[in-house]
Amino acid sequence: MMLFLSNFKSTVLLWFLVLATCGNETEKIAATTPPPAEPQIEKAEKEIIVAANRTDAYLPLLKGKKIGIVANQTSVIFNNEGYTHLVDSLLSLNVNIKKVFAPEHGFRGQADAGELVKNSTDAKTGLPLISLYGKNRKPSQEQLDGLDMVLFDIQDVGVRFYTFIATMQLVMEACAEKGIPVMVLDRPNPNGHYVDGPTMEAAHTSFLGMTKIPLVYGMTIGEYASMINEEGWLENSTKVDLTVIALENWTHASFYSLPIRPSPNLPNDTSITLYPSLGLFEGTNVNAGRGTEFQFQRYGASFLDRDKYSFTYTPKPNFGSKYPKEEGKLCYGVDLSKAERMGEVTMDYVIDAYNNSTDKTTFFLTSGFTKHAGTDKLQKQIEAGNSNAEIKESWQPALEKFKKIRAKYLLY
Repeated sequence: MMLFLSNFKSTVLLWFLVLATCGNETEKIAATTPPPAEPQIEKAEKEIIVAANRTDAYLPLLKGKKIGIVANQTSVIFNNEGYTHLVDSLLSLNVNIKKVFAPEHGFRGQADAGELVKNSTDAKTGLPLISLYGKNRKPSQEQLDGLDMVLFDIQDVGVRFYTFIATMQLVMEACAEKGIPVMVLDRPNPNGHYVDGPTMEAAHTSFLGMTKIPLVYGMTIGEYASMINEEGWLENSTKVDLTVIALENWTHASFYSLPIRPSPNLPNDTSITLYPSLGLFEGTNVNAGRGTEFQFQRYGASFLDRDKYSFTYTPKPNFGSKYPKEEGKLCYGVDLSKAERMGEVTMDYVIDAYNNSTDKTTFFLTSGFTKHAGTDKLQKQIEAGNSNAEIKESWQPALEKFKKIRAKYLLY
């Protein structure tokens, strides 16, 4: 069963906090690549209301039930003073929350990317915290014991290798096996205005991409949950009893500035718009800003040709990156901290770095790059000297096929 509850009204004010893009960098910007494309986007005419704020739509469905919640630091209800965490709010409303499931980066969002998260107890609420990024990434049947429903509310950024959508899929699978309904509270996708990038191939699925979708899939997390369920993408083609609580006053053309950092290394709007393209550097030995205050707003390495770049920086351990690539080394590269909002995935940055690498044999972390790209073709195309335009042209047949499937599940 699938419910789309979109007609209730909420009186709670959702405010926008536009995170400042970093503009104090004094080094020169290397002009080795063209500026990112700016899509046709618009400011919402009315205040965007996230599903978590629409308590009148979902509280009646939680009444009298034992609830598990999949949440992190972005799971909030906005109010005039700012926001309160969803878990705290629901407890104050006498919702019977039994346990919290924590994804990558943990319940409070402070663990490094890839850092294992341990089971623990939340100091504020006393609730048990069950890690879905430690010994297991899929809730065990025992961990679901005693629950009547699982509530999922996490801010997504619309990029396939951003692991929260994989967590959601595994939670849906486990709940389908247990016969427990799942409710998804929808939130805007800041990269929801376009579809682009290589499409995941079945041979290369992993926690960085579990379904055959493009790198940027242009759907909210609620829309995507419906696609997973209805397309038979859960294990053994099972279906979960799914309820999606919809947003209000948002469309795929709407601009949305995230008021809370969705993960340690996505500090602002600029990093989020560049993440689909610069995130591919995670599968290389090139640093993409981790270990600086400009994560996913620059790239560089000590082994890039120093004569080609005027911009330099040195990664050091910091919040969100205890062991950054090229730690303590002077990196030569490109500053993108003033980039405009993008409406495409570009390979120009990876191609630029590869072409100017002084040691191409160690540039790619082949397995990691393939997992991020979802295909082994992309590395071969770059090594063969294909241009950005040629590579993007090769993506089009799969993108067109996906868009036809996607259209069935769009709510906004």
